[in-house]
Amino acid sequence: MKNRIILTVLLSFLLLNSIISCSTMPEKAQPVGQFDVNRYLGTWYEIARFDYRFEKDLDNAMAEYSLNADGSVKVVNSGYNFKKNKWVSVNGTAKFRGEKDIAALKVSFFGPFYAGYNVVALNDYKYALVAGKNLDYLWILSREKTIPENIKQAFITKAQEIGYDTSKLIWVKQDKKSPFDQ
Repeated sequence: MKNRIILTVLLSFLLLNSIISCSTMPEKAQPVGQFDVNRYLGTWYEIARFDYRFEKDLDNAMAEYSLNADGSVKVVNSGYNFKKNKWVSVNGTAKFRGEKDIAALKVSFFGPFYAGYNVVALNDYKYALVAGKNLDYLWILSREKTIPENIKQAFITKAQEIGYDTSKLIWVKQDKKSPFDQ
C-alpha cells in the first residue's frame, strides 16, 4: 500500500511538472506562426544566451536539429567548456506542443522532463530568437557564427518587449571548430 501511494504521488508530480514546464512561455511572447520545421533543421550557432547551469562555462555552443522517424526532432547540443578545457555534448528530443506550424515546442534532455522551446522571432530561417518557459531562458541563434548588427538589435528589442532583461545576455565566443560540427 505504501509503495502504491509513493508511486501515485511520484506519477502525479511528473504529470504536473510536465504540464507546467512545457506549456508555458513568457506572458508577452508569441511563437512564430507558419513555422516550417524542415527549414529549421540543421546547425544553429549560439550567439547569446542567459546563463544557466546546463550551459555554464560553455563557449562555441551550437545545436544540431534533425527529424526522428516519429516526427519528433532530435537535438544535439554541444559546446566547449573553457574551464574544463574539453568539448561536451548532450542529446535530446523536441516535440511540438500543438500544431506543427506553430513554433511552440517542448524539449527534453532528461527523460520525461520537458521545458519550453519557443521560437518568437525568425529571420528567413537564418537567425532565431528563442524563449524558454519563462523570463529566465533566452537564446539568440544564427546559422553562422556571427549575426548582423541590425538583426541582433531587432532581437534585443523584441526580447525587451517580451519582458527580458537583456543586460543579462552572455555573448558566446564562436572561435573554435567543433568536433561535432558537420
